[in-house]
Amino acid sequence: MAFTHIDEGGNAIMVDVSQKDVTHRTATARGVISMRPDCLAMVQEGRAKKGDVLAVAQVAGIMAAKQTAGLIPLCHVLALDNASVAFTLHPERSEIEALCTVRCTGRTGVEMEALTGVSVALLTVYDMCKAVDRAMCIREIHLLEKQGGKSGHFIYGQGACGHEGSVGTEH
Repeated sequence: MAFTHIDEGGNAIMVDVSQKDVTHRTATARGVISMRPDCLAMVQEGRAKKGDVLAVAQVAGIMAAKQTAGLIPLCHVLALDNASVAFTLHPERSEIEALCTVRCTGRTGVEMEALTGVSVALLTVYDMCKAVDRAMCIREIHLLEKQGGKSGHFIYGQGACGHEGSVGTEH
């Protein structure tokens, strides 16, 4: 399979989606930030000096998903139908898991919007907590699932970085 953002002459191009069918498209991306237990307790109890960490990070992730085309070269500007960010705290591992789900009806997918949203949400958690714990680690950012479009349904597998065990179906 060839790269879609490079023409025969090796030049960067924006993919022409004008002939693609308009379909409902959904993508969910996932990521994790780990931190010291005292930092996680501060987030959980709402004691951060900068305010409600998860509420601010949620808004930041949604805003980022909406601005993806301005951040990632050659991405299409999409009219999103919905973008959401949800967090799950895992005190036993001293982690916060983030999911960003994006939906649109259009000619191209929303994977980049979901990945951008989850990344910025986690970066915002880092920014708001860095005075307490600069050793936080953001990791495991990946596409969890996507639906719609020519390539069909994708579910992230169990292999390293999804390369082994991922499920994709062509429609």
